[in-house]
Amino acid sequence: MISLLGRLVVLVALAACGVGAVCGIAGGYKRSDTAWKWSRWMAYLAFAAMTAAIGLMEYALIMDDFSVSYVAEVGSTQTPLWVTIVSLWSSLDGSILLWGFVLTGYIAAFAKITDGKYKDHSSWALGISLMIGIFFTFLVSGIANPFEPMEVVPSDGPGPNPLLQNHVLMIIHPPALYLGYVGMAVPFAMGCSALLVGRIGAAWSKAIRRWMMIPWGFLSVGILL
Repeated sequence: MISLLGRLVVLVALAACGVGAVCGIAGGYKRSDTAWKWSRWMAYLAFAAMTAAIGLMEYALIMDDFSVSYVAEVGSTQTPLWVTIVSLWSSLDGSILLWGFVLTGYIAAFAKITDGKYKDHSSWALGISLMIGIFFTFLVSGIANPFEPMEVVPSDGPGPNPLLQNHVLMIIHPPALYLGYVGMAVPFAMGCSALLVGRIGAAWSKAIRRWMMIPWGFLSVGILL
């Protein structure tokens, strides 16, 4: 059941990113407030779906549901609870799931904060951000699907990467780096929108700087840790 629900919500996120990207780019090209509004709604839906996916995966990990391929890969009944929780980013497929969750979170935050502002640029930037979202939700729904059901369900798993258990700061270090690396997608999209519009303007330039400072700060914390 977890495998089915997890795949379903990720597919919803993929569809939302696809529709939102088209609406965002159309809104920028045609200067359509309606298309821009639809793009923002799709950004919220994508984030909600990826939040549900993360919740389902954490539930599967905590409950030792070895019928889910990722749990069978990194889970173990012998590991402490905190290690089980953070094993979400212990291996590739779970890390990509977390990447997609953080990305859609940034995109939803960008959609909310820019609601009704920077009309020449915001729709373009949102559309480009959601295009990046298409790539990562596509990976999670197919090539790197952590919700793949196991044909033969094991009684126990090998546990997460030993590096993850070295220090309690491993709870903070990888997510800080993710918040930094993934967050760069927003200022990248904002820069692309300035190129497409043909001008940057003082207000948009200041907005890009603010959005750049957020992931820069997280990367600084991650490197320090």
